[in-house]
Amino acid sequence: MSTKQKKNLARILIAAIMSVALNFVECSGITRFIFYLVPYLVVGYDILLKAFHGIKNLRALDEGLLMTIATLGAMALAVYEDGDYTEAVAVMLFYQIGEWFQSYAVGKSRKNISELMDIRPDYANVETENGLEQVDPDEVEVGTIIVVQPGEKIPIDGVIIEGNSALNTVALTGESLPREVSEGAEVISGSINLNGVLKIRTTKEFGESTASKILELVEDASSRKSKSENFITKFARIYTPAVVICAGALAIIPPIFSGDWSTWIYRALIFLVISCPCALVISIPLSFFAGIGGASREGILIKGSNFLETLSKVKTVVLDKTGTLTQGNFEVDAVHSKNLNFSEKELLHLAAHVERYSTHPIANSLRKAYPNERDDCSVEGVEEIAGRGIRAKINGQIVCVGNEKFMDEIGAKWKACRKVGTIIHVAVDGEYAGHVVISDSLKPHAKEAVAELNCAGVENIFMLTGDSEKIASKVAAEVGIKNYRSELLPADKVTEFEKILSAQKGDSKVAFVGDGINDAPVLSRADVGIAMGALGSDAAIEAADVVLMDDDPLKISKAIKISRKCLAIVKQNIFFAIGIKFLCLILGAVGLANMWAAIFADVGVMILAVLNAIRTLAYSL
Repeated sequence: MSTKQKKNLARILIAAIMSVALNFVECSGITRFIFYLVPYLVVGYDILLKAFHGIKNLRALDEGLLMTIATLGAMALAVYEDGDYTEAVAVMLFYQIGEWFQSYAVGKSRKNISELMDIRPDYANVETENGLEQVDPDEVEVGTIIVVQPGEKIPIDGVIIEGNSALNTVALTGESLPREVSEGAEVISGSINLNGVLKIRTTKEFGESTASKILELVEDASSRKSKSENFITKFARIYTPAVVICAGALAIIPPIFSGDWSTWIYRALIFLVISCPCALVISIPLSFFAGIGGASREGILIKGSNFLETLSKVKTVVLDKTGTLTQGNFEVDAVHSKNLNFSEKELLHLAAHVERYSTHPIANSLRKAYPNERDDCSVEGVEEIAGRGIRAKINGQIVCVGNEKFMDEIGAKWKACRKVGTIIHVAVDGEYAGHVVISDSLKPHAKEAVAELNCAGVENIFMLTGDSEKIASKVAAEVGIKNYRSELLPADKVTEFEKILSAQKGDSKVAFVGDGINDAPVLSRADVGIAMGALGSDAAIEAADVVLMDDDPLKISKAIKISRKCLAIVKQNIFFAIGIKFLCLILGAVGLANMWAAIFADVGVMILAVLNAIRTLAYSL
């Protein structure tokens, strides 16, 4: 509990004790008024100031002004009739209790996000002639060697050049198990070094590092409002002045005919207290804020409440294969030479040379299988053909490495392979030389993740991949996906996704889940783009609407369940608040509701709505 919350709670308790104690004091007239004015001001002075500033700044029609008019009016009636001041104090007291509950709920939600915000590093240790020097991370250039000691945050993305340790990434991924790292491993900013001393060569500027990107994403989330929030904002603009006019009419028109001014003014004051739209104005944004905060604790970053709302309507999920359902860590499984002029070792040697400069995971697997690819061979004219492969000149020979379409285009008569895997064909000077089999494995929770999506109410699940039909069918069968498309070029993937989008009916939405690197066009096109395993991926953070900070596909269904729980609570609060509000307004106008009923209709409903909204903080599905 914050200091401000403690002070407000103390004010509420003092005012409540004073009000109760005054019931046992016998006095009347001006003395009684002064006695009750003290607890009224103790608990309500800030509301009075808020109303005054609202009038001064021409923004008068808010709940602060309604509370002020109603309570001051009740005090005036009590003075006029030498009646009960308790109602006026109680209205202000219970209103402050509602505000306290709201503050507590926002604080709990903000705490979840603030834990994420703790990833911001304060400094970077740079080696100098005089030892380690702490500098502002913004001042560290790419390629600088920094030292991260045990207990410190990694300030900037980079590669370990010396040392090994375990990293705490819980603030980024929600995963409590430490991640073991050693020399050569890529590390991201925001992780906490647990034990060993690490020397890291930075690969990005601080402003482009993972921590900065995530912080920027979280800070922008509050500006993207959902349709529900926009509706409440528009509703309050029309509703508040309308009820003020109705209250004024209630206080003036009936007494003109009946002459009973005190009764109708009292009813108008009750009408004003009941009319305060606090429950809606406070609980709806709070529900979304709490939902985003609860999701961030699970390592799920949602860029705004509008995306949270859209995610709740997802009925179709389209999954990329590599990096989403499979590990994406390719390894050479076999090498088959189909030309007597090339041994298997030479075939692998040529393929590794051609893929030397590619950043594709398959290229990494080839280089890993043939680590001596940087020998004295001459590699020239490297050309990458999108969706086909790579061509290069090696020691005067034109070597083409790629898929069957590439071989067909250059006229090389390729041979099929019985092994299931990604087949990389190799041709030298137009003659087919053989192929390399690259294999990938399913992620541990891939099959369970698909089952959980079905349990979460997702009606259609598709898999899109550029891999062969043989690999696609094998993976789809293993994880339980019936609908899949294979052998898709990047442009084909967008075309297939457009077909899936056009087939949707009603208000149902489509989510696409990809690794965020090769799938940015589809991520951007989807109703909700979900980046999978986005640690260190700028493309994922930029293109996606929802960012899953680790590689666990189970987080997809978890994100959908959180969004649906949040929207269910929002709808509950809207119907409950509006229903009770209008019922009590009618009862108040005809004289069947007193000030205590008004207190429940306003403050009681607000407290119940806020307590309901707090449930979105807890992921207990």
